[in-house]
Amino acid sequence: MVNLMDSPNAVSDATPTGDAATVFELEKVTIAYGTQPAIADVTLDVPQNAITAFIGPSGCGKSTLLRALNRMNDLIPTASLRGDVRYHGTDLYAHDIDPVLVRRSIGMVFQKPNPFPKSIYDNVAFGLRVAGMTDDLDDRVQHALQGAALWDEVQHDLKRSAYALSGGQQQRLCIARAIATQPDTILMDEPCSALDPIATARIEELMRELRERYTIVIVTHNMQQAIRVSDRTAFFTTHVSTETGARSGHLVETGRTVDVFGSPKDQRTADYVAGRFG
Repeated sequence: MVNLMDSPNAVSDATPTGDAATVFELEKVTIAYGTQPAIADVTLDVPQNAITAFIGPSGCGKSTLLRALNRMNDLIPTASLRGDVRYHGTDLYAHDIDPVLVRRSIGMVFQKPNPFPKSIYDNVAFGLRVAGMTDDLDDRVQHALQGAALWDEVQHDLKRSAYALSGGQQQRLCIARAIATQPDTILMDEPCSALDPIATARIEELMRELRERYTIVIVTHNMQQAIRVSDRTAFFTTHVSTETGARSGHLVETGRTVDVFGSPKDQRTADYVAGRFG
């Protein structure tokens, strides 16, 4: 069996705008629920140590595609995937790939903060214990909290319930939990949509800091957020079948964020970023 944990959490020497290694390669990916495709025929590369934003109107399959990058859709009985998803050159959906190892290598942060009903310490230690990474547990927990820019705020009260934290602190705790097992990549599905502007600014600052050590893919409806934090942007839209009326998401264009927003190649992208629909 291929062990995805062999992929090092290495820092790339390339800048996000230079020639970076490719982490994900998607080729003609279609994801369906039952017989209805949620997103169809996506071909896309995601570079290392950069922030890639998925943008587009509601219902265009952005979150569905994001969850395919760490096989979270496997947990939905009706979901199916066609096409190729390669992670550091490895077929992520090969029969000998363990989805649990996939999710350990590719962490996820969800739309709403979802801390466990445990202490701050035990929230971060949970995944480490499951993974058997219990050597130097205290140091690992501290390192993860420092990486999520939360250590200075909680170091003297690690036994406190995670529910006692503010919303922004809870989301940073969830980021600490995601990076504790030393993943290669972090997926973020609307991580700031439930937060106030101050907490949002702190999470965005943290994302820019984490980019130096991780590859980040973020789904966001906030175009200003995509402009502020991302290096590359992929714009998706929804097609409606003239025969059946069924809706499915499609990739329109992808490129450097400054180009997608400043000089889009497709009129649909230009209309969306200008606020003419969506």
